[in-house]
Parts: sequence; structure tokens; C-alpha cells
Amino acid sequence: MSSTLLRVRRSLWIAFVCLGGIGLGGAHAIAADTSSSYNYTYWGDTVASPDAYEPAALLTGKDLGAGTFNKPSDLDVAPDGTIYVLDSGNNRVVVLDAGFRLVRIVDAFEQDGAADAFSNPQGLFVAGNKHLYIADTGNQRIVQLDADDRLVQIVDHPESELLAADFQFKPTRLVVDKANRMYAMAAGVFDGFMEFASDGTFTSFVGANKVTFTPSEYLWKMLSTRAQRSQMVMFTPTEFTNLDIDDEGFLYATNGQRSGSVRKLNGRGNDILKRNGYFPPEGDIRYTTADGPARLVDIDVTDSDMYSILDANRGRIFTYNGDGYLMYVFGGIGNQLGAFDTPTAIDRLGDDFLVLDKALGEITVFRTTEYGRTLNEAVRSYFRGDEDQAYQLFRRTIDMNANLEFAYSGVGKALLRQGDYAAALQYFKRSEDRSHYSKTFLLYRKQVMRAYFPQVMTGLLVLAALAIVWRKLRKMSGKRKVSSVEHNVV
Repeated sequence: MSSTLLRVRRSLWIAFVCLGGIGLGGAHAIAADTSSSYNYTYWGDTVASPDAYEPAALLTGKDLGAGTFNKPSDLDVAPDGTIYVLDSGNNRVVVLDAGFRLVRIVDAFEQDGAADAFSNPQGLFVAGNKHLYIADTGNQRIVQLDADDRLVQIVDHPESELLAADFQFKPTRLVVDKANRMYAMAAGVFDGFMEFASDGTFTSFVGANKVTFTPSEYLWKMLSTRAQRSQMVMFTPTEFTNLDIDDEGFLYATNGQRSGSVRKLNGRGNDILKRNGYFPPEGDIRYTTADGPARLVDIDVTDSDMYSILDANRGRIFTYNGDGYLMYVFGGIGNQLGAFDTPTAIDRLGDDFLVLDKALGEITVFRTTEYGRTLNEAVRSYFRGDEDQAYQLFRRTIDMNANLEFAYSGVGKALLRQGDYAAALQYFKRSEDRSHYSKTFLLYRKQVMRAYFPQVMTGLLVLAALAIVWRKLRKMSGKRKVSSVEHNVV
């Protein structure tokens, strides 16, 4: 189905359902329930779930006053809420304020007194000082502009013994930490992300994907001849597909491997992502052979270690808490509001989600429902260590969705921190959180022993004293009987 036909069908559907809209910064704002949400139980069963997010607006380049988007590939929301959209096909960056009003368009910059332009840029990042970094893929460089769109530096043709002599630098995605170090994903690079110092000097690779293969593949490779090995599929690490960075400087990355498709990398490039959830954070655990597993193309990390991944295969966004539990799912592939053709990037504006569709040149805005807001704040409260607030919010979440098993664990953890071990055990049992159940059971047993130790010891001492008295009385009684027998014999 062509993009034009999809756009026409979507427009007709929106007009039919809404018969108009509410203005949102010049765009068409609509609220609709597009699909049933779901989650997975501990046993892998699919269960119904309330919608955590619902589509609220559909933004096109024309609506925004910037002209039609042409294959936009990336977007980023600055800390102050300014939105940057990389309109790759038009070789420009469209800048919007938090109300989706056009601020400016960046399609060129001045270098050595002459105008310079972008060529098929594929990624961008906005630093805290509002410096704009652009992965200018067609020109094989990274361009850094200041808050006034003036050129700061250009990073191109990195040189290192780690790079081949004929290496072509084609950056596609990038992030920047608080020390202004750049981490770039480049086409054809299998050694991880390329790290650049603040002055643009290439320093090293970070977080290379490890080669994985089955024991049978390894055995066949060991037993094969050199000629046979040369015809085998090469065990080559897969490329990363996208990355993001949190406030502490940890890199979150997605890659094409099913196992470990989401990673959290520390400064040494080691994966420290928590995977304590019922299933690894890889999107859908149930899929048909024809559809295949998720194809992750973007990741967005927010506060409280929550992160969301975008599956371009099914157009769904999956959000996980810091422990790796799936919180909620929304989105899909289709022609109605809230579904996509070719989703390529996601980011958050406050608690709202922005999803960029490359084929249709649209941005869909998703707003939280009461259920989504409650669950988000429950996770944040627990992360902050606010046990009372977390307890209340997780209880409200369970009232709205009794199928969300990990929420029972959230209540249990809050009760555990409060020292109510008996009640915590019941919630951990309901959530199948065996690790916390075992830990809480040991604490509960110690608590019970401390509570009843005085009474138990007093009872034991009384029993011991009674036993001693009984034995003495019995011994005295025995002596009397012997004395009586002797007297009768005499």
C-alpha cells in the first residue's frame, strides 16, 4: 500500500470519527482509542490492560508551517521542551517550541565565510547548552552548531590505528554526554559506538557487540575443513541500531540481536542493564514465524531509569521500569490515528510521547491516561524511595488493572521497606517475585522469632522448672515407698 493511499485513508478515518478537531499549535488534535492494550504474565500469557497512552494529535510539516516533511529520520526534545525534527529528505532541521509552534528552520550554516549545507543527515542530538549536533551522513561528518546556529566544529575523517586505511566515516546516530564527549553510531562499524573527545578527536570504540553462536555451530566449525569454513556464514558482530544517554552518562543501546537487544553501557562499555522482569526487554515475546521478532530502531530513556523501545516491525512502543518489568504497550501498524507506516524515532515531551513516521512524514503525539499517569508516578515514587507514595499509587494501579502482576511486587517492595513483612509476602506471592519472597520470608522469620522469643524462653524455662520439680517429687515419692516396704518387712 502506497504512502499516499495510507495518508488518504487515515485522513478519511479521522474525519469520519472526529468530524473536526481541537487546535493544538496549528495541528489537528484528536483523541481516540485505537487498539486494545495488553501485557504479559509471569507465565507468558497475554492479558488485557488499560491504555496507558492514547493518541492526542497528528502533526504534519504543513500543519506546522514548515512545508511537507520528506523522509524525516530523527527527533530530539531539548531539556527546555524545544523540539528538533530532522527532515532528512529536505536536508534541514525544523525547530518547534513546546507548543508545537515553528521557531526556525536550520538548513545551512556559515563556514569560512561561505554557506554550507547538509546532505542526507540521519541523526541529531541537542545538548544541555542547546548546542545542536547533526550526523551529516552524506557529507561523512558530524556538525556542531551553537544555540544561535553558528558553527562550533566539524568532526570528519577520524584517524586512528583502530580504523582501516580506507575507512569511510558515515555517522547515522549520536548522543553527547555532559563532558561534551560524542558517541556516534556509524554505518558499517561493528566494533561498537565511536567515542570522540570534546575537541572532535576519535578516542576509542565503546560497547562492541559480542559474537554469539550455538554450541552446534561451534562444533561444526571446529570439525570442518578450511575450505568448508570459508563457505560458512561469518560470525560477525551485529551493528547497533540506535542509542540514547541518561543524566548519569550511561548509554542505552538497541541492536539487531534477539538476545540482549537492549543494553545499558557504563564507561567501560560493560552491559549493566537490569533484567529482573518476567522476560527480557525485547518487545513482544509472542509472534508468528511470518512476523518474526521485534526490530528495534530507537530507544528513549527518561527519569527514574524508565526506558522505551520502538519496534518498527509492529509499530509498537514498549516501556520498562529500571528493573526490566514491562509497564505498558501502545501503538501499532495501520492507517488509523495512533498507528504508523514506518515509525523511526521516539522521544518524550514531559510525559507525552512523540513518534516520528518516516514514510508519512508525520509526528503522532500520545498523551497519558489516568492509568498511565498513575503507573508512571508509582514507578518514580519507588525510585525516589518514597514508600508511602509508591504504596498508594501501586494500589491504585492494581485497582485499575488487576492483571499487572509486577505492580503487586511494587506494593510488596513498598511494604518491605516499611517493615510489614507479612503483608509483603502476600503481594510477592501474587506477583511471582520469588527472589523478594525468599528475602522477605527470612526477614519475617527473624521478626517473628524476635517478637515471640521472650514468651517462648519463659515458657521453656517454666517447663524446665516444672520438669525438675516433678523429677524431685517423683524421686521423693520413690524413697517413701522403699522405706515403707522395709518397715513392713521388719
